[in-house]
Amino acid sequence: MADKIGKLILKNIPYLLIFWVFLKLGTAYRLSPGANPGMKLIGIAAAISPAFAEIAPGSNAADWLAGLAGAAAVRIAVCQKARKSKKFRHDMKFGSARWGTKKEFRPHTDPVFKNNAILTGTEYLTMNTRPKNPASARNLNCCVIGSSGSGKSRYWLTPNLLQGHSSYVVVDPKGGIIENTGSFLEKQGYRIRVFNSIDFTKSMHYNPIAFIRNESDILKFVNALIKNTRGDGKDGDEFWVKCETLLYCALIAYIVFEGPEEDRNINTLTDLISSMEVREDDETFRSSVDYMFTGLEKRKPDCFAVRQYKKYRLASGGVT
Repeated sequence: MADKIGKLILKNIPYLLIFWVFLKLGTAYRLSPGANPGMKLIGIAAAISPAFAEIAPGSNAADWLAGLAGAAAVRIAVCQKARKSKKFRHDMKFGSARWGTKKEFRPHTDPVFKNNAILTGTEYLTMNTRPKNPASARNLNCCVIGSSGSGKSRYWLTPNLLQGHSSYVVVDPKGGIIENTGSFLEKQGYRIRVFNSIDFTKSMHYNPIAFIRNESDILKFVNALIKNTRGDGKDGDEFWVKCETLLYCALIAYIVFEGPEEDRNINTLTDLISSMEVREDDETFRSSVDYMFTGLEKRKPDCFAVRQYKKYRLASGGVT
């Protein structure tokens, strides 16, 4: 509050001087000889010196009124000028962007160095999106543009990873970032997950079959699997799609509901499909998968896996 009052006083000091000047001009007008306003204006020059000889404003009400009117007129003129000037940006025809100063950037920096995103060697941006002063909040998105080998990863990404103040998702096509920062982040308590599409032995794995709990989950997974393995994306013969769906549903249901926990994965599904065999010259031939479902039918004749496999066998039997 005290700061506001002080700024208001400093802002209006010039108008006190203007008030005093117009008050003295009013005094000179009052002291000038003449019977009418025109004569008084002509003779005002002779009365200026006596009027300004005394610093004290005096007690004449007319003089004070002249001073107030003059100061108010100047104040109104200044406000009108300022209001009009806001519509123009002088010398800004080529833009107003410029480099900020250290003083201007200081409110956007967290006093704790670890809590900042490193922008340059001297400028840091606080990760706190709700600082004490809301005006200091800034968007944390950063766009780093540079040619290959210019140091985007080494001089910007790596230092910010080593800050260790957030969760990170990093695209590392060369594999160098995980080698340089992985051990440090693990010591800081980070859980690192790597998806490597080149060397699968170094990649984390996802087993969708482990999340299947019921028949509905099986159908959702099989539909997603078939839609994403069509190749060129064109729809094939509906008959073959239904056969494929029935087979996958039967095999996955057997793996999930009948197989041991360690076998509930895509590898087991692939092995079962590879074990299936049909001999055109021997209609009585039965593969290991056929015997597997025959045994399951004896134990659980109405289970989902048996029903789906029977439908698959019925459809495949009609193929010539």
